[in-house]
Amino acid sequence: MIAAIDPGREKCGIAILRENGDVVEHSVIATVWLTEELGERIRLYNPSLLVIGNGTSSKSAQAAIKEEFPELPVQEADEYRTTDDAKRAYWEDNPPTGWRRFFPTSMQVPPVPVDDYAAVILGQRYLINRR
Repeated sequence: MIAAIDPGREKCGIAILRENGDVVEHSVIATVWLTEELGERIRLYNPSLLVIGNGTSSKSAQAAIKEEFPELPVQEADEYRTTDDAKRAYWEDNPPTGWRRFFPTSMQVPPVPVDDYAAVILGQRYLINRR
């Protein structure tokens, strides 16, 4: 298993993936709770690696994680266009209903943050590029 994080100033996306890319869980968490939430997932899933996006707040998140979990290997990943990909993934999992189904999802904003989907994409990209 691997863990993946899309770090941000106020909130972070966190995901746990199997080595084949299947998603075990994903959620959006408050940045102030990052190490506590990651600690829970480490205890539950024992990931062999953490993949973290290189964008907003990445350096401070990495510093906190390395201090709290020095044994966990951390791999930085490029966040280029992950938000766009995350929005597409959100709409695949949650197709619009009612009148919204008549408008292209590319013209709609998801009703919830998609940082968790961005974390999933970071993890899956890492796994694909590793092969």
